[in-house]
Amino acid sequence: MANRSDDKRARPELSDPSIGGVVDLVKTYAKQETIEPIKGAGKFLGFGIGGALLTALGGSLVLLGLLRLFQTEIERTASGSLSWLAYVMVLVVCLAFLALAYLRIVKPGSDRPANSREKH
Repeated sequence: MANRSDDKRARPELSDPSIGGVVDLVKTYAKQETIEPIKGAGKFLGFGIGGALLTALGGSLVLLGLLRLFQTEIERTASGSLSWLAYVMVLVVCLAFLALAYLRIVKPGSDRPANSREKH
């Protein structure tokens, strides 16, 4: 069993043994263990969601630019029976980016990818 004195957070002390003191102790403990961690997670999630949205917007613009590049610089993909080829090339690039991103996902506290099946 772990030693409880190792906990770095301050624990509320019961200074008043009456019912009101116990209620205050429970309120303080509940606030410490629920509300404060949620506030910290909110900032973390805000930056994560903002970064994800900006990354998605940037990736979309890069793929759109790549599509326009293929349509203007490669004559055969601009018109005719091969006009769909530029879209397929951009789709392949998009799938390659997604695969690269998936392979780079790492478990927290680990150096290896989350999908790695190696045993330690």
